[in-house]
Amino acid sequence: MLESVPAIQAFFHEATHSVTYLVSDPNVGEAAVIDPVLDYDPRCGKVSPDFVDAILAAASASGFRIVWSLETHAHADHLSAGNYIKQKTGARTAIGTHIDLLQRRFREMFNVPDVSGSGKEFDVLLEDGASFPIGAFAMDVWSTPGHTPCCVSYRIADAIFVGDTLFMPDSGAARADFPGANAHALYRSIRHILDLPPETRIFVCHDYKAPGREQFAWETTVAEQRARNIHVAEDISENAFVAMRRARDATLAAPALMYPAVQVNIRAGRLPPAEANGRRYLKTPVEFGDDCE
Repeated sequence: MLESVPAIQAFFHEATHSVTYLVSDPNVGEAAVIDPVLDYDPRCGKVSPDFVDAILAAASASGFRIVWSLETHAHADHLSAGNYIKQKTGARTAIGTHIDLLQRRFREMFNVPDVSGSGKEFDVLLEDGASFPIGAFAMDVWSTPGHTPCCVSYRIADAIFVGDTLFMPDSGAARADFPGANAHALYRSIRHILDLPPETRIFVCHDYKAPGREQFAWETTVAEQRARNIHVAEDISENAFVAMRRARDATLAAPALMYPAVQVNIRAGRLPPAEANGRRYLKTPVEFGDDCE
């Protein structure tokens, strides 16, 4: 019997509270991986593909050919395994077209001249309204900036993958204090998503178990978000959201893996090039000050 909807498998990476998705057309055997995670131990600088290898094994066991490795944005909380997937499967890597803005900003911050500033590290830069096939299903690209300028969401059939733009209803919405972020744009991107039919399934990229909830969760619906999202339910105005977001963001520490993650992720999941001694290094800018901002 032919499947009328794509298959969606979620893989939770508890160390970074991230969710990677394997989205496939079981009838054709084509698949995409969304927001793949590379294991990284900051205590010793070791990277490992164990987590993503389990996803590749699941795809292989089902007879799926992975044709895309998709990023919703350049993450600041985990290292992307996009390049590893490309090496193992030949999949094309893709991200929102405005990755160039972040590349230029972080190229200067980390003094990494190998980063292009044009996005050419990725195979495809996705414009708003772009569409490409996963088997017989169309994957549509929605520009959803706010958390970062290059954020995109991926809509396929009755599902949309929103990256960090939204969390589960009891956890709210993403921060808007990274370079190029904008709380007004974030609110409007969320409203665009929540204009979808109420039964539309929303898949988020992170979950931290809101207080009082015992299980990790990553799937919700437009109807649930409209009714119950603590930051952006239907009765919350743009001005109220922006005021909340600015006040809340001022209290948030930077993600623990922000510096290593950004340096890898603006390179499409590649590690920095080896230096003269044959070793690779992830940089940490250092300056005198009382505390981190």
